[in-house]
Amino acid sequence: MVRIIGKASSINVRKVLWACEEIGIAYAREDSAPEMALNPNGLVPVMVDGDFVLWESNTILRYLANKWRATSLLPTEPRPRAEVERWIDWQATEFNTAWRYAFSALVRRNPAFDDASQIDASKADWARMVGILDAVLSRQSHVAGDGFTLADIPIGLSVNRWFMAPMDKPAFPAVSAYYDRLSRRPAFLEHGRNGIP
Repeated sequence: MVRIIGKASSINVRKVLWACEEIGIAYAREDSAPEMALNPNGLVPVMVDGDFVLWESNTILRYLANKWRATSLLPTEPRPRAEVERWIDWQATEFNTAWRYAFSALVRRNPAFDDASQIDASKADWARMVGILDAVLSRQSHVAGDGFTLADIPIGLSVNRWFMAPMDKPAFPAVSAYYDRLSRRPAFLEHGRNGIP
């Protein structure tokens, strides 16, 4: 059984839990454990698979899909695999970077994020990223094509944050339809659209 260390409210822990559910991997989640010390960043999640300890949520996603041969989620052929990996990486770099300041200010209410101009800039950049997704999702049902893949897990959680953020938002009909499609997946309802931003 795989052990996942980190609080279930963490977006990065939720990525891994959702992936385990989709793949059908038996797991146990713990808020903390001694293996946390093996992550030099001190961040969650940390995954323990036997004597193997791994950190970085998107790397954990890839590891789980590879080990359990979940090729529908992470194809083995180079081109379709690159499509999936591109969106996983985009979520970690461009999408997360866009919403981080506004989310910290508006949802987390962190007093360190109180610069109104930076909040506005983050909101605008966040909307621009959701616009990129909307354009893609107007042509296909999921971010990497017409089937659910590993890329939809991190993207889906970020889209959930978009819809839960208390701010005025432009309408993105393709993203709204995508959010509804994801919401038909029990694992997304448990670990994504579960009331936690």
